[in-house]
Amino acid sequence: MALASGLAVLAAAAAARSAPAQAPKSSLPGSGLPAVSLSGACLKSGKAYLRARIRGTVRLDVDLHGAGLTCEGGPRVSGGGIRMGFEGRVRPGGRRLRMVFGIAGAREGRPGRELPTNLTVIFEGESLFFSTQGQDNCTVDRLTQEPIGAGRAPTPAQGAARKAGAASATPKIRSYVVTAHGFCVAPANDIGGHRRILVSTFDFAGRADFNTP
Repeated sequence: MALASGLAVLAAAAAARSAPAQAPKSSLPGSGLPAVSLSGACLKSGKAYLRARIRGTVRLDVDLHGAGLTCEGGPRVSGGGIRMGFEGRVRPGGRRLRMVFGIAGAREGRPGRELPTNLTVIFEGESLFFSTQGQDNCTVDRLTQEPIGAGRAPTPAQGAARKAGAASATPKIRSYVVTAHGFCVAPANDIGGHRRILVSTFDFAGRADFNTP
């Protein structure tokens, strides 16, 4: 769950910080994911997970899985890769964490190795927003994809259109279990550049949907 250029991220994040607290949010800058909580069911089998080792301004060992984890995934907005987003409450303290991986060079349904990755880490409600602001600092060194499901059933309106002899068919959503391991060799900085974190290792398994309406 492509990240924008460094300047675009900084500008969008700064604007969000200066806006009134009650102002509505539309999307996470550059990530292609909504700013509101992720609602994706991840994997119905309950086998989705997110593990990460974070050091620096925040020291945290992330281990999220099952019902405590929500996620979304699919093609990067600008193409040329896959983005995966994960969200959940981490212990201790129950902080709400979101991590977004923009994996360059990843192709639908294909395994991959040594893929440059852009990483964004957000602690919701704490004004903590970290980004590598580029895809040279982190790498997904192993990625696999396994197909799941045969696509989404048509809505009632689409079903009625088909019965009426509509020529256009409902596009199928192609879904995959995306599993990855990776690491970062340089830190992710906050908006002002005064704080930083290093995600030295990360592992995840989640769902990515392609050809969505």
